[in-house]
Amino acid sequence: MDLSELLSGPIGQTVINNVSKQLGMDERQAANAISVALPAILGGLQRNVQSREGAQSLDNALNDARHDGSLLENLASLLGGDTQPISQDGGKILGHIFGDNKPAVEQGISQKTGLSLQKIGPLLALLAPIVMAYLGKEKRQANTNAGGLEDLLGGLLGGGQSQRRGGGGLMDMVGGLLDKNRDGNVLDDILGMIK
Repeated sequence: MDLSELLSGPIGQTVINNVSKQLGMDERQAANAISVALPAILGGLQRNVQSREGAQSLDNALNDARHDGSLLENLASLLGGDTQPISQDGGKILGHIFGDNKPAVEQGISQKTGLSLQKIGPLLALLAPIVMAYLGKEKRQANTNAGGLEDLLGGLLGGGQSQRRGGGGLMDMVGGLLDKNRDGNVLDDILGMIK
């Protein structure tokens, strides 16, 4: 399954419906914002697994019970109630993914979607634990380890190892995810996805 299938499936509809209520926007705005924010989160994760240390760190996080996919089973009730625990976990996850670049990523998503930064930060914080739960579930189903996470993320973004250069799926929509210009700066490439 790739990200476009996830967004149009039952999980995506639950997320869109609840995000629109939580953040005070219509479902079309929520769907648009999510379709920009999810590839940015996955792109940041994919960039992180480029190093052995980053891949091992993500693998360790996905082996944690919090990211085993069980969150997805009662997503509607979790998002419909007090979302503070999910958002707090999301803030920590985003710190690991983006580090000091988080404000710039939020700014880029805000510019692309036309939503205020006051909505983008909470949106990303809600989405990050969902992404981790989904990744954890996919990792278990694929029975993969740290070495297979890059392909797993590539598949979610619409193109695994074999398709990365040619693109495909959401890769065509949001552009490249890796440090294409080899300048060592990931931020310009993550922001390039959402421009």
